[in-house]
Amino acid sequence: MRIVVAHNRYREAQPSGENTIVDSEIAQLTAAGVEVLPFIRSSDEIPSMSKAAKALLPISPIWAPRAQHDLSRLLTEHRPDVLHLHNPYPLLSPWVVRTAHRHGVPVVQTVHNYRQVCSSGIYFRDGVICQDCKGRALGVPAIRHRCYRDSAAQSALMATTLAVHRGTWRSVDRYVALTSAIADHLRDYGIPDERVVVKPNSVPDPGRPTPIGDGFVYLARLSPEKGVDLLLNAWRQHPVGALGTLRVAGDGELRPLVEAAAAERPDVVYLGQLDRAGVRAAVEASAVVIAASMWHDVLPTVIIEALASGRPVLGTALGGIPYLVGADAPHEPAGTGPAAVASAVVGGGSPMPAGIGLGEAGWVVAPEVAALAAALPVARAGAAGLAPAARARYERTFHPDVVTKQLIDIYAGLARTPNHV
Repeated sequence: MRIVVAHNRYREAQPSGENTIVDSEIAQLTAAGVEVLPFIRSSDEIPSMSKAAKALLPISPIWAPRAQHDLSRLLTEHRPDVLHLHNPYPLLSPWVVRTAHRHGVPVVQTVHNYRQVCSSGIYFRDGVICQDCKGRALGVPAIRHRCYRDSAAQSALMATTLAVHRGTWRSVDRYVALTSAIADHLRDYGIPDERVVVKPNSVPDPGRPTPIGDGFVYLARLSPEKGVDLLLNAWRQHPVGALGTLRVAGDGELRPLVEAAAAERPDVVYLGQLDRAGVRAAVEASAVVIAASMWHDVLPTVIIEALASGRPVLGTALGGIPYLVGADAPHEPAGTGPAAVASAVVGGGSPMPAGIGLGEAGWVVAPEVAALAAALPVARAGAAGLAPAARARYERTFHPDVVTKQLIDIYAGLARTPNHV
């Protein structure tokens, strides 16, 4: 099987989980015997472009002529079975879907954000969830609020691109939704059920989990949408030391809030920006990983890393987080499955406190200070009981072997269908 993987890499100065996932997926497919033809552009190329190429940049999200020329040549020469698109902006353009179809090549797209509708891609503006552009022919609110790169001109271009390519997106042969929440987003956009497949990302298997540590760890960008201020306010509702240690790792505009909290309380430790080994050490030192997102976070990789290490997760009930911890489906009857863990979670057979959703591998709550504060002691008490289930969910749903096979099956199903004309 021969697959073209098309992706516009985000700038290296702006760390991107999406770049990492694409690289990992290419490596996993290659290891599984799939011939992968990368069709990659990088936003880091822009400063070194010729004046003529830079002059075309304003229209490239709508139509990138050089990319279409190069892709046509690749498709003609190699005749792949499928084109798999990730991020098309700004140097590829959604037009690559039309180019592939013109060559009779079906298209898969992995949806990493909400950019079919939202110019910024995250449904978040001015500190709150925003869906003002949903259902509009043109995203005028995005232009008015400068949602794309804080520029009215660039926001107008992106909003126009989304309007022009509405038909393009609806022609994609198969969408890979990373979670059930993204699948719902696509259906709401008008994509038929039969063209949407839920397939999450994966992370490498770290091996047999170590015994759980104590306390909590938060590993994310220190920015408003990631909810570190929500977490710190919830933590302050408890006496110093009552919940063990809160470890915070990452960097961003809210770093001063974290540093102030660490100076104020000995049970808050700021770890700074960590490398891969540091992340693993911080997870292993803790009992619970926290994902306090304030937006509809698509698929926080840190949650999959937590499950792989046998650590349950306490998260907000937004975006893909309920799916990741197995809290997005009805629970089994009392005495079976995750619901059977409830008594162990709170101890002494007490019922689960109101407002806390119990999943297979963790808990979800509303993105509110009181709700998160109430869930913290519940999660600490129940961590040991859910740790084996967390690892089991990783092995069953997020292990590279499982996810890669699912992706290959998606390709195979499309490769057997008649080509486009």
